[in-house]
Amino acid sequence: MTSSHDPSTATDAAPDGAPDATPGEVAVRATAILGGGCFWCLEAVFRELEGVERVESGYAGGTVPDPSYEDVCTGRTGHAEVVRLTFDPRVLSYADLLRVFFAVHDPTTRDRQGNDIGPQYRSVIFCDGDAQRQAAGRVIAELAAQRLWDGPVVTAIEGPAPFYAAEDYHRDYFAHNGSAPYCTYVVAPKVAKFRKAFANRLKRGG
Repeated sequence: MTSSHDPSTATDAAPDGAPDATPGEVAVRATAILGGGCFWCLEAVFRELEGVERVESGYAGGTVPDPSYEDVCTGRTGHAEVVRLTFDPRVLSYADLLRVFFAVHDPTTRDRQGNDIGPQYRSVIFCDGDAQRQAAGRVIAELAAQRLWDGPVVTAIEGPAPFYAAEDYHRDYFAHNGSAPYCTYVVAPKVAKFRKAFANRLKRGG
């Protein structure tokens, strides 16, 4: 993915996707639910992004209530592996958060990220209201116009969906299992790419 656009310096005048804000105010906290392949990768990236205060791995978008990891891995629950992010829109706008999201996964492969194949690995944004939906549409149009990828963006923009937290052993998975083969060959390169592209957006001391 190459472009003259520098996503690390992108910023919005108004923090999109802050549903708790009242006119003239900015919500102190907002949430985003994103799916872009294995949640271990997204969790590892977003934990280091300035403005993100909490990252939770889980499942969303399916029909099975309170699914297990094993259930979701069958590809038959309709759920995607996702992260739920709590962020401060005064520090990080929703649109800038999405620009990071699109920089660390491939939004042009349907139901697939690399060798991870199945609907649970689909690229999807679950929007909490019209503001987030409109911001997502604008960011996708912006990036598509830059021709960053060979194929069209297939990321689904969907409405709110129940979030089911993943099992405890998924929490901080990369931090605790960095030498595992999947972490070494899949997660670590994505984290390194993120750190290089967004060096000025990393948490202090991170």
